[in-house]
Amino acid sequence: MAQAYAALREASGQGETDAFPASEFPVSRTYDRLVVITRSGTTTEVLDLVGEVRERWEVLALTADPATPVMRAADDVAVLDWADEESVVQTRFATTALAFLRAGLERDGRLPAGVRTVAEAATDAERALAEPLPAAALAAEQWTFLGAGWAYGLAQEAALKMREAAGAWTEAYPAMEYRHGPIAVSAPGRVTWAFGPLPDGLADDVAKAGGTLVGGTPAGGTPVGGGADDGEDPMASLVRAQRLAVAIAEARGLNPDAPRNLTRSVILTP
Repeated sequence: MAQAYAALREASGQGETDAFPASEFPVSRTYDRLVVITRSGTTTEVLDLVGEVRERWEVLALTADPATPVMRAADDVAVLDWADEESVVQTRFATTALAFLRAGLERDGRLPAGVRTVAEAATDAERALAEPLPAAALAAEQWTFLGAGWAYGLAQEAALKMREAAGAWTEAYPAMEYRHGPIAVSAPGRVTWAFGPLPDGLADDVAKAGGTLVGGTPAGGTPVGGGADDGEDPMASLVRAQRLAVAIAEARGLNPDAPRNLTRSVILTP
């Protein structure tokens, strides 16, 4: 979600914006503000980072729990408590955090060209919840998610949800990079799922490799594959992928809300 917002914010002309996992944050940079996204507000790496940089930068935290340490650690906090969830795997909080950040760009009239409003994205997401999932995606053995610009972050998120909830073999790449190696995994029984516009010729390349393309709209063309809507907001495509993760997990006899090896928050002891 941070990757997606950073790309949107910079494309909107609001200045250099980068995204990192808290554990890999380059604290020697000369930023002026840090935004942290932490559902639980208790993650060790996030709290350590905030403590290290707070004297130099203003810190805003997005969290789902108003009774956690990040409330005291950050300068400002946006509490998205209506988006908290019992599931270990984050879906509702993740999309809500990005919608909140997108709404800030929208309020200031800074949405990049071609990016829908949050209200339009919500309408698309309602449709994504109601429509059947693509049959090819449900039957696949492997899934690769693609996106360009801010949608690349959403492709990463989709792959992560599939791995977390279903223990699935999934990957994610920038759309234009797919032909620089990763397309080697494309084959019958494997799905390439695109968020947003497709690079020219990519649909043909996936077909030649024997794979199945889902989603994405070729330049000047019509949507490809099942479950794709012309101009659908990429966040709605993410909702479809979240549903797919649940369906695949349940088909494998797994609990998508309580995956093995995962906890709600990673809290490290000294």
